[in-house]
Amino acid sequence: MIKRSSRKTCYINGTHMSSRRCSTSDIRKFAPLLAALWVAGCTQVFFQPLRMLVDTPERYGIAYRDLDFKADDGTRLHAWFLPARGAARASVLFLHGNAENISTHFHNVAWMPAEGFNVLALDYRGYGESQGTPSLAGAQLDIDAAMHALLARPDVEPKRVVLFGQSLGGAFAIYYGAHGRYRTNLSVVVAESAFSDYRAVTREKLAGFFLTWPFQWLPWLTVDDDYSPIAAVGAISPIPLLLIHGDRDPVVPVHHSRKLFERAGNPKDIWIVPGAGHIQAFRDDAVRRRLTEYLLRLGRGAA
Repeated sequence: MIKRSSRKTCYINGTHMSSRRCSTSDIRKFAPLLAALWVAGCTQVFFQPLRMLVDTPERYGIAYRDLDFKADDGTRLHAWFLPARGAARASVLFLHGNAENISTHFHNVAWMPAEGFNVLALDYRGYGESQGTPSLAGAQLDIDAAMHALLARPDVEPKRVVLFGQSLGGAFAIYYGAHGRYRTNLSVVVAESAFSDYRAVTREKLAGFFLTWPFQWLPWLTVDDDYSPIAAVGAISPIPLLLIHGDRDPVVPVHHSRKLFERAGNPKDIWIVPGAGHIQAFRDDAVRRRLTEYLLRLGRGAA
């Protein structure tokens, strides 16, 4: 039984909960409940959206503009466009992870405009101010729409578009890089902390807790794997692929990126970041500088 209090607010996998203390130990207490949710095997558990925007780039002195556009099925979508400071070296379409919305994820790319990159941060359908209900198929339509909106801008070089996804967004980026309508406009696909397969990562979560361990077979019956990254990654080639993963990632273990790297075609790179957890690689200034240099080399035609 959860005792409710107004003292503090806690978000666990995007779920708003109240408790007397909001700590790692509290999250561990809810781990059995979260693991049990996986038993349902519903693909929808991958999505933990938050409607309310809780922060903006403006608070940090970063210029941005609201963008609204529609997907092919008529769903109205919302995104933030962060223009490059000075002449743009390239443009980045940023795909965030499964929880909350762009207002809690944009910090992961807030450093890029100062390095000369335009950034379009997309909220998938059902997230933030985007309409609709999240789905794997819908996310691909959303990325299509965001690419169209980005390419329509006069300050965007159409052959210098970086698709950068983190966690679930990394899985989306890999599938889009292989099959997306505008894949030929991509100069590189970058995926950080991506999992290799929807069913495989679900099975791992079930296997990690003794109450759900007997139900490891359920994902093969109930989880949609039509958009599996491991099945798509080989088709990204000849577009360059960069996989980034922290070796201390407790959410998506690093072996997922290693599997993706093995299956990918050339050109490809993998960076294993020592000591980094889940989507934490870019907290390190050295990793930021390394990515900037990598993207600029690609822009000059060197893979």
